[in-house]
Amino acid sequence: MKLNITCIPGDGIGPEIVTEAKKVLNKVASVYGHEMIFKDILMGGASIDVHGVPLTDEAIADAKAADAVLMGSIGGNTTTSPWYQLPPDKRPEAGLLKIRKELNLFANLRPAILYGELADACPLKKEISDAGFDMMIMRELTGGLYFGERHTIEENGVRKAIDTLTYDEKEIRRIAIKGFDIAMKRRKKVTSVDKANVLDSSRLWRKVVEEVAADYPEVTLEHMLVDNCAMQLVKDPAQFDVILTENMFGDILSDEASMVTGSIGMLASASLNDTKFGLYEPSHGSAPDIAGQDIANPIATVLSAAMMLRYSFDLDKEADAIENAVKSILKKGYRTQDIMSEGCVRVGCKEMGDLLANEIH
Repeated sequence: MKLNITCIPGDGIGPEIVTEAKKVLNKVASVYGHEMIFKDILMGGASIDVHGVPLTDEAIADAKAADAVLMGSIGGNTTTSPWYQLPPDKRPEAGLLKIRKELNLFANLRPAILYGELADACPLKKEISDAGFDMMIMRELTGGLYFGERHTIEENGVRKAIDTLTYDEKEIRRIAIKGFDIAMKRRKKVTSVDKANVLDSSRLWRKVVEEVAADYPEVTLEHMLVDNCAMQLVKDPAQFDVILTENMFGDILSDEASMVTGSIGMLASASLNDTKFGLYEPSHGSAPDIAGQDIANPIATVLSAAMMLRYSFDLDKEADAIENAVKSILKKGYRTQDIMSEGCVRVGCKEMGDLLANEIH
């Protein structure tokens, strides 16, 4: 298969970690008989430095022409970088918001996996961390409270702020379909999270999710109120497979889930549209303080590349190969600085990329 991938190295450690992800993808291509065609574009601070804007129309066109987009990290030090003296719509992160809108990326996927070798980093009780967990949080990304009508007024001398939460059934249906499709590639369980005991939007959410579930008889569906879900994530995270939820709930729950893994440097993410197209990126930031020192952890970006193979190209075997390589290297005791523990072997960003690539055969 020929895979056309637009790469956004970005800022900070972005170019380093994307380079290692490409290395691993090229090894996958060699072993499994594919052809990787990479085209780099500028976004964020790197684009500001060259073009004066965080994302050009030409870069958007290149992204749209690809089969998928693989991104490093965007942004810099918000207190010292000249990028943050610019108006908000000219700053690095504005490029990310723009590309999400232009590519219609409405479904955000955030896996949260606790690897047995990193269980000591988990802040939960040992009996919970020993059980491990592997969940996917599916968050609706372009609707709900964050995108609703909002304004601030003054009534009788009192300031009043109003934010509007709206969802229509089409928005709910398309994210639900994505959630069930992904559950079919995993353990075939969906936990739909809402606040249906209070909110009309959640009651509609629940109805539409149940309608979609009827088309997936192999998938088990359960409903859970968001406050209970927040508690269950720290009480028994192993119970979850796919968590399907709206924008604000997903924003909060995905951050909670990432924290209980104990290592954000291991966490991939993806944003998908209504085709197979997606943008894949690590959940961590650009870490400008360690850029260029060969100490960044490339694993989250490499795992994002595995997600790309699985969800944009349906190459499950190749994605498994990358994920198994990560598990194998961790089991052998190799660690980058951020996940280093006693008795392990510390390696740099480039060496970790080499180790992972060599593990695919």
